[in-house]
Amino acid sequence: MYQKYYRQFLQAAQKAASEDRSGDSFDTAEASQGPLHMACHSHHYWPDVTLDAVQQYWQDAARLADRKWDLIFGDKIPAFQRQIARNLTLPAPEQIAIAPNTHELVYRLLSAFDLSQPLRLLTTDGEFYSFARQLQRMEEQPNVEVVRIATQPFDTLAERFEQALQSGRYDLAYASQVFFDSGVAFPGLLDIAARKPEATQMVIDGYHGFFARPTDLSAIADKVFYTAGSYKYLGAGEGMCFMSVPRGCQLRPLNTGWFAEMAELENRNDSVGYGNDWLRFAGATMDYSALYKALAVLELFEKDGISVASIHRYVQNNQRRFIAAMDAAEHPLLNRDNLIYHDLENGHGHFFTFRCGSAENAEQLQQELLAKGILCDRRQQLLRLGFAIYHPADENFERLFT
Repeated sequence: MYQKYYRQFLQAAQKAASEDRSGDSFDTAEASQGPLHMACHSHHYWPDVTLDAVQQYWQDAARLADRKWDLIFGDKIPAFQRQIARNLTLPAPEQIAIAPNTHELVYRLLSAFDLSQPLRLLTTDGEFYSFARQLQRMEEQPNVEVVRIATQPFDTLAERFEQALQSGRYDLAYASQVFFDSGVAFPGLLDIAARKPEATQMVIDGYHGFFARPTDLSAIADKVFYTAGSYKYLGAGEGMCFMSVPRGCQLRPLNTGWFAEMAELENRNDSVGYGNDWLRFAGATMDYSALYKALAVLELFEKDGISVASIHRYVQNNQRRFIAAMDAAEHPLLNRDNLIYHDLENGHGHFFTFRCGSAENAEQLQQELLAKGILCDRRQQLLRLGFAIYHPADENFERLFT
């Protein structure tokens, strides 16, 4: 199904580009009569090229055996890094560290701090479970202090977060580009990062923004760590995540793996050294079929001339049609009063979140939508509805409200 609607999207996107009609909605020939997958902020459908990629990984491993590392580290990883750098406007692809998940990368960063000394962290109350849970555990230590800035009201979030950040009291600041529990984009986050105190390390969790919202990190590439992965909007599945590392970083992670000395395996000594590229934050052996899948999708989009900006415009047009149908329907739960938003045109990710009043209400609504062939997800009393390029451009979303 992905491939069918990808072809429609591709044709429409190329037509819009050739006619310089970037603000118009794309036209496709037919609407979906089957299930409507609106949990795409959690799991995007995988393009067909990912199957070929997994098979190629198996063939390379069978053909090369232990020599596959030369191919992976010499060809595949650099190609993936170049693709990530191209999409995020990062100047140094070799500074992009990889791992099976972002938690591994972030915890490796946290391990670079001297945990026998006071550690002060600034974040928000809207961060994803893995980081939120890790901080809760760390707070059990008497020397760890965590300050969480409330995300709402969103109108004042940037001012409140930056005021705390500029106090200079924090060793690490951490915030999401798009909040997982609302879909709201952190207002002005990249500008805030550009002004951060030099002594404060900063992480931007880009997982719900990467390959969804156009992102230019060129001005802050050497100021922040940016994390994301392939599971959500890239549509390449789990197991392939990355973290951009500022050039000149001299942090020495305590949590370090043997890949971090890959370049010196044959001549290693008894000291623990670190490279000046991504290997500083490298871990250990992982399944690189995920790398092959992610690279295949990135190369597909590059070959077809599809940019994140064109994807974002397409999704925004779908969101506008959804809002029009929602406003006309006057649904008791799916309405503007329950929709969490800041700026629907410019300040939102690719999913909408509705307050349902209770977990029971959210579960009941989820089941009602499922009975109509509409797949979505929920978090406690919040129900989330996502949008993707494999939604037909003439989908009017009225079936959600009938």
